[in-house]
Amino acid sequence: MSLEEYILNQLKKIKPNTLKKVVPLIDYIRKLKNKPPIPLKEKLAEIELKDFSNDKVIMLHGVSVGEVLSLENLIKKIKENFPSHKLVLTTGTKTGQELAIKKYSDYADYITYFPLDIYESVEKFLNKINPEVILIAETELWPNFAQCAKEKNIPLYIINARISDKSYPSYLKLKNFFKLVLNFYSGIFCQSELDKKRFISLGANPDTTCVMKNLKFEIAKKECDIDLLSSNSKLFIAASTHSGEDIIVLETYKKLKEKIKDLKLLLAPRHLTRLDEIEKLLKNFDFKYGLRTNNDNFSQNDIIILNTLGELSKVYKLADVVFIGGSFNKTGGHNPLEATIFSKPVVSGPSIKNFRDIYSILEHENAAFVVKDKKSFYEKLYKLLSDEEFYQTTTKNSQKCFESQQGACQFVIDVLKTKLK
Repeated sequence: MSLEEYILNQLKKIKPNTLKKVVPLIDYIRKLKNKPPIPLKEKLAEIELKDFSNDKVIMLHGVSVGEVLSLENLIKKIKENFPSHKLVLTTGTKTGQELAIKKYSDYADYITYFPLDIYESVEKFLNKINPEVILIAETELWPNFAQCAKEKNIPLYIINARISDKSYPSYLKLKNFFKLVLNFYSGIFCQSELDKKRFISLGANPDTTCVMKNLKFEIAKKECDIDLLSSNSKLFIAASTHSGEDIIVLETYKKLKEKIKDLKLLLAPRHLTRLDEIEKLLKNFDFKYGLRTNNDNFSQNDIIILNTLGELSKVYKLADVVFIGGSFNKTGGHNPLEATIFSKPVVSGPSIKNFRDIYSILEHENAAFVVKDKKSFYEKLYKLLSDEEFYQTTTKNSQKCFESQQGACQFVIDVLKTKLK
């Protein structure tokens, strides 16, 4: 027996009570970081789980908010293509659970927590849920869960699989161990050729590891029935801004407008409760502004505040350049793809942890730009707005990048059709 096999066997022997002894300490540390306590009973399958032992079940897992959001179209297509199957959706975090309940209660037959990787808890969970197939989004490598699924002959797949630049060296150090774990999986379907190479280098089976592209790009273009622009104007959209970002946007816009006289700004705060704060800020600038709720437009205004719900994804069509907010503070950024689908160049601040994988793809294709400070923010926007050749190249890159990522959802549906009865 190798050292790695020995470790795997020892992990299998860990009991729930062993974990319960250390959870109070973990919860104390989480409390210091303003994080909620671990929902231990749910994650140890010690609650009364819904019994699906007499049903045909597809199980889908997204650990947190980003993964849960990426599953939206796939969830809808699964229900459409497999109406006789029950859909069980699991998450790993409280925020992921809350979002899943909010968004998918009409689609999923059951939403609960993914079990902690204690063999006894995993076995109890799988006996109740009784999945015919399991789909795990992105990179969730749990040895006991994978081993238990294998022993029960449940096909287990990683979909939208990726390994980040930061994580890859750590995985390599434990390559021999992860080789054992990866071979419990029935297939690993990756976002890119690079991710595929990385999984294979860690010991994944080359015959069952392939590229499926990225589920997060599976969004639909919204029809735009809004007309705000005056003739010959260029439009800069600052989307989903947070407190502290509006001043950066307005100062940058002021500098840009000194050189590009017909430039307009559409300012869309992430939270409409900040409207008074933004209007007070605007009094420090010599700009005429209006409100979308007043049906104001750019014929008489430099700036329109988009103080409505549900219109931002439409008005991206009108933009020349787009700033995605939540990226010049600690929020971690917001999804740039609703702008990219219209082939619009996106500029973001440095805080993009929530969508790092998407920005990695967009940056690699020169379809979006992550800047480090106000100076580089202005410089990148000015280049896009003043250099027509650079602008046209970027828009073409955006279109090409988006189109190249299509097909991930159908890939998964096709796999399920080969496996489900």
